[in-house]
Amino acid sequence: MANEDAWSGVVVKKSRAMFDGSNLYRRLEVQLDGGEKQNVKVPRDLWKQLEVGDRVSKEAGADPVRR
Repeated sequence: MANEDAWSGVVVKKSRAMFDGSNLYRRLEVQLDGGEKQNVKVPRDLWKQLEVGDRVSKEAGADPVRR
């Protein structure tokens, strides 16, 4: 998903992993308002704030935010 895309949806899963062995990546699986699911990389502070069932959205060119 490109950074220019705008979307809105509900968190259905939280995960984190060290894919490259040195950096910890935090991801959300978001069910978009249109019904499809999307994996989204998010900053640590946002990842810690969100729980499954929370709404999250992203404006074009901006970082995702909790709604």
